[in-house]
Amino acid sequence: MTRMATRPPRAPEGRWGVAALGFGVFAVGTGEFVLAGLLLLLSESFLVSVSAAGQVVTAFALSATVAAPVLGTLTGAWPRRRVLGLAVLATLLGNAGTALAPTFTVVVAAQVVAAAGVGLFVPTASVTAAALVAPERRGRAIAATVTGFTAATALGVPLGTAIGGALGWRATMWFVTVLTAVSLAGVLALVPRHVRAEAAQGLRERLRPLGDRRALALLATTLAAFTAVYVPYTYVSVVFEPATGGSGGRLAVLLFTLGVAGLLGNLASGTLTDRVGGRKVVAGALGLLALGLAVLPLTTSALVPALVMTAAYGFVAFALTTPQQHRIIALDPGSAAVLIPLNQAALYLAISVSGIVGAAGIAWAGAGRVSLVAVAVAVLALGLSEAAHRLARRRAS
Repeated sequence: MTRMATRPPRAPEGRWGVAALGFGVFAVGTGEFVLAGLLLLLSESFLVSVSAAGQVVTAFALSATVAAPVLGTLTGAWPRRRVLGLAVLATLLGNAGTALAPTFTVVVAAQVVAAAGVGLFVPTASVTAAALVAPERRGRAIAATVTGFTAATALGVPLGTAIGGALGWRATMWFVTVLTAVSLAGVLALVPRHVRAEAAQGLRERLRPLGDRRALALLATTLAAFTAVYVPYTYVSVVFEPATGGSGGRLAVLLFTLGVAGLLGNLASGTLTDRVGGRKVVAGALGLLALGLAVLPLTTSALVPALVMTAAYGFVAFALTTPQQHRIIALDPGSAAVLIPLNQAALYLAISVSGIVGAAGIAWAGAGRVSLVAVAVAVLALGLSEAAHRLARRRAS
């Protein structure tokens, strides 16, 4: 069963609501990704290995993966603004708890709380944004919320990393906490109280697409592709340590370069997807990603080649997001409210798996060559993507 808004909001009201949701995704996305740039600081603060510190990213992503369908089902009958407010509040409390954590175990526990909020907020924000505007503007409204993640990578994460390098990782978490508090105020003030966004009403309905082999193949593509993307990203501080010399400022410059290139890649892939289709864009991006990951170990010893590599890597990595989501929705446009959260859950699971795969790769080959492990995963993703295309073509014929 689904439900839609009974009274469409006025145009200015809808635009401000979408803007608040986009900023909310920016805030929670900054909190989600910023710890990847702080692993060395966490390692030193709690006297754990970098690989062990990386498991905080794994715990966060795995918790968000579970939270998306489960909490989404439990809150399915609630007004969307109430759900969004609760989600941001949980993220705020988790980030504040991380900033105050006396032990690494408490850091992980606090991040699990924050992740539950993020897992509930992001898919809810996407479908709520679509309900806030006229039908012909829904695609742009969803894109505006998703762009919050790209902005988090391009701006929020480098700024948070620079703050951590100058003032310590706890200062970064307080910065993220303030961002989250501002986003909570924005959601409560600007998202209309009455909005009723389309939502799946039961866990079975939310998981129904998993019975479709085409959807399963595409979700597996998302899982493998973004596992390859996030293996070097999760451990970026140690992968590029020779180039940065352990400097938080230099690392922030690398992350800013990656984020800006990712923003350009996301915009370019959207235009290219409209021209040639999502499958070709995904295949091209995955091929270039595998090539870049293979070359990456040759670029980590000096800052200039590292900057060039992070720009190229960010461009092709973020070029995957839009065409892959386009392919997911194209399977059944009427089930977008079900398919988008599943694809988001696959992305969170990929981030979780990347922490484990990356830790194993560092133990096996060292931080400088961990991207070679990701090459194999990128090739697997390309195979899964083509398998999904064949299944879709067979169904169409």
